[in-house]
Amino acid sequence: MHHQCAMRNSFKKTMFGARSSLRVFISSTIYSHHSRKICSFSQDHDPGSWESMEGLLRCPANFVPLSPISFLERAAKVCRDRTSLVYGSLEYNWGETHQRCLKLASAITHLGISRGDVVATLSPNVPAMYELHFAVPMAGAILCTLNSRLDAAIVSVLLEHSQAKVLFVDYQLLEIARGALDLLGKKARELPILVLIADNDCTSHIDITSVSYEYERLLADGHNGFDIVRPHCELDPISINYTSGTTSRPKGVVFSHRGAYLNSLATVLLFRMDLFPVYLWNVPMFHCNGWCLPWGVASQFGTNVCVRKVTPKNIFDNIAQHKVTHMAGAPTVLNMIVNSALTDRKPLNHKVEVMTGGSPPPPQILAKMEEIGFNISHLYGLTETYGPGTFCAWRPEWDLLPHEERSKMKARQGVPHVALEEIDVKDPSTMESVPSDGKTMGEVMFRGNTVMSGYLRDLKATKEAFKDGWFHSGDLAVKHSDGYIEIKDRLKDIVVSGGENISSVEVETVLYSHPAVLEAAVVAKPDDHWGQTPCAFVKLKEGFDLDALEIINFCRDHLPHYMAPKTVIFQDMPKTSTGKIQKFVLREKAKAFRGNQA
Repeated sequence: MHHQCAMRNSFKKTMFGARSSLRVFISSTIYSHHSRKICSFSQDHDPGSWESMEGLLRCPANFVPLSPISFLERAAKVCRDRTSLVYGSLEYNWGETHQRCLKLASAITHLGISRGDVVATLSPNVPAMYELHFAVPMAGAILCTLNSRLDAAIVSVLLEHSQAKVLFVDYQLLEIARGALDLLGKKARELPILVLIADNDCTSHIDITSVSYEYERLLADGHNGFDIVRPHCELDPISINYTSGTTSRPKGVVFSHRGAYLNSLATVLLFRMDLFPVYLWNVPMFHCNGWCLPWGVASQFGTNVCVRKVTPKNIFDNIAQHKVTHMAGAPTVLNMIVNSALTDRKPLNHKVEVMTGGSPPPPQILAKMEEIGFNISHLYGLTETYGPGTFCAWRPEWDLLPHEERSKMKARQGVPHVALEEIDVKDPSTMESVPSDGKTMGEVMFRGNTVMSGYLRDLKATKEAFKDGWFHSGDLAVKHSDGYIEIKDRLKDIVVSGGENISSVEVETVLYSHPAVLEAAVVAKPDDHWGQTPCAFVKLKEGFDLDALEIINFCRDHLPHYMAPKTVIFQDMPKTSTGKIQKFVLREKAKAFRGNQA
């Protein structure tokens, strides 16, 4: 049989309905006059020119639904004996990883999981997390990677919303999972099957005989001759990723096999990842499926270096031991590296490619990382764009720019990657593109094959996000004369003071340039006269002691006075599990703060 993809009204209605699984994604098909199952990308089947040209045929010889599952199969055939994954003293090659994933997929089906069911995880970056990225879709199921730092209450909410039938949980998070299931049990619904992911030191923490299913025992019961349950259609869902939900209930972002395949390859390209990379896993695999790199590394026959905890010492030790070529992390991870103790560092004997994104990185941090020996690539995207969507495509002529100017160029969010159709900065009320003057702000909008399928069981939010045929990001940016975009703020983070828009990112960049500042964040503080004024939260480096007025005067020396903070609060920064500063927490604190007014 050969397949295309159907997206009819019945598909749209059932996609967000109350069915117990996501089988609805693959249930809508139409049939050709040859009685072979096909489906159309459009609502009404419109024959393409290939159908009207005599002698052409779409068949298994020239059409296979795109899926990143194929990356693992190819790696096992081409580089069977090359190292696929290392974790402490544990090491696998691609042949072994392929066999383990086949057996795990088989074992998952023996648990009663079938096409379209949801399988959830609650785990840090351990080998099981990597294997589940292949094994779950190989079983025809949909992977739902839950944030490993959530509490039991939120986990229970997400398990209920995703309607997961199995939960794989790391032993260190077992009590959180049990607490979530207890809460879920009070709602009189069938509980997910719990599978424990053990570890070498697990026996000293927990009696694994107390659980019904343990990862390695379950895997051992599977068959390595398992017949992969391949997607009928490349728009079938492969995963659900929940947004951070910092200002509202988390939304379940649905990724497709097609989008994951395309974004995996696009991310590899923008990361300049040649064959046989060694990739250090700093980015959580639960976050946008690790920016699609569990699949992407397999496409390049690379080695995955898994770590439980991200620290500067672990980063430098792994680079030295495994000759890491590539790694990624949020700007906070980069900040942690450049401010690490010299005793935690080891000299880099080779250039390490680093990809950063999540929030606009201060140019000073980028410059210091390169001084240490890292080469930084800057990307931008959201969960709704499978992670990376744009990157700062570096032009050779920029190498000749002065150091400070070079850092500013690198801090821009750039241009769309090869798999994204288009990105633009638009006025959301008129949908007109803003001028390419580097000054006029508008909302960043995306369009293309690597934009999410939609929000699970929330058609209203999906329609709102896709209004006017574009995905609305909620980020504010300017567009430069060369077409590169530069993020100025989140729509909700802009400070409107006396009718002037103040970019919190611009103020934060100045704060980071102060030699005493380790971390900084700027939010709006309500003001009776100005409406809002900038409030700066600052964490100082060890050994420094400044007062608020010194910080304010420093900003006034480097910014127009109306942009300088009127309030400064010294404290540690509340952060998400992916390293983003939680500005919604800071906004609440700024509202209640009384003091340090300039």
